[in-house]
Amino acid sequence: MDPRLVTPYLIAAIIVWSLYRRMRRSFGRQRVRDGFMWLRIGILSALAVFIAVQVARDVDVLGSLLAGIAAGAVLGYVGLRYTKFEVTSQGRFYTPHAYIGVAVTALFVARILYDFLGMNGGMMPSGAPGQDLAAFYQHNPLTLIVFGAVVGYYVLYYLGVLQRTRAPASRITA
Repeated sequence: MDPRLVTPYLIAAIIVWSLYRRMRRSFGRQRVRDGFMWLRIGILSALAVFIAVQVARDVDVLGSLLAGIAAGAVLGYVGLRYTKFEVTSQGRFYTPHAYIGVAVTALFVARILYDFLGMNGGMMPSGAPGQDLAAFYQHNPLTLIVFGAVVGYYVLYYLGVLQRTRAPASRITA
């Protein structure tokens, strides 16, 4: 079998598997795993900074990224308000509000699929090789708004979960 045909299927399978795991974490009681949460916070923050540096020359595009981060942070705050926290002898747990996390993830997946399938006007913008990220997203900054919302939501949400489960058990509210 031709490796050029296997690679897209392999990448698609990895993406579907990671989305399945992400959606599964939006339901039911979850154990707080500090290391993984800090890793996710770091990766999302680094990606946001990288993209912000790439699009910094265009104030409107940078503004769309920052607006998305702000909107995501608001959703993260709302998600924290509806999350149940427990500190027990077995460990620290949280039960996320299922619909907010699923909605943010579904919005991100829908936007990626929309961009991937080329439905936004037919084709990717043409340009010279090595063209930076801003050249692509200046035509449709909605993708950066959605990405910013994902970053804002998960960074604030994970920081909130870590902070709330570190509090003494008497201060944890259900």
